[in-house]
Amino acid sequence: MIDIIPLERLLIIFVPAILVIGLMYRWQLSWHKAVYAMLRMLIQLLLIGYALIMIFESSASWVTLSVLAIMLLASSWIALNTLNLNPLKLFPISLFAIFIGGGLTLVLVTQMVLNLQPWYAPRFVIPLAGMIFANSMTSISLAGERLQTELEQDQSFEQARAIAFRTAMIPIVNSMFAVGLVSLPGMMTGQILSGVSPFIAARYQIMVMCMLFGASGISTALFLALLHKHLPK
Repeated sequence: MIDIIPLERLLIIFVPAILVIGLMYRWQLSWHKAVYAMLRMLIQLLLIGYALIMIFESSASWVTLSVLAIMLLASSWIALNTLNLNPLKLFPISLFAIFIGGGLTLVLVTQMVLNLQPWYAPRFVIPLAGMIFANSMTSISLAGERLQTELEQDQSFEQARAIAFRTAMIPIVNSMFAVGLVSLPGMMTGQILSGVSPFIAARYQIMVMCMLFGASGISTALFLALLHKHLPK
């Protein structure tokens, strides 16, 4: 077991981050965006830390469902940031894709693999939903950007779709190649640090990798299929 990190020691980890921002400044890159992202990350994590305490102590299913709805709406909207098309028109597509790909995967994991009691247990459902929706969001974002690039180079939609899908799946496929050999992912590391047997932690990590691969792939495929009719001719 490890102790809670004191705030004064937590500040040490900002040193390499500040060095990177300094490097971005010297190379005339968008360091302002990096600083904004870091500040936003701090505020969001501090706020969600307090909010989760109340959410995890709740015994009402509507609280968990409300949080899931907010996460789903936010991820569906953010996924469209890389596209040069009207996000309001594409939002229903993104929402549907993540809802089906991510939502069904979440139900499968929580109700059949973990068999949660109660079914809405927020301490488990919300963190798992966060991983699923975030990965689906990133995959859709990567796929949408690459699809546009390929279409601008006069590729057929079928060719562009295949390249976009392959590009979107690179992060999760690379993670599966490296897991256990190059890296110990977040959930497995967290469980080991908390004293769980590495063998048990490995089982949970297998579940996580499969759920992320499935959710990302299904969500991306649905998004690309539905996006076709909304592209400029």
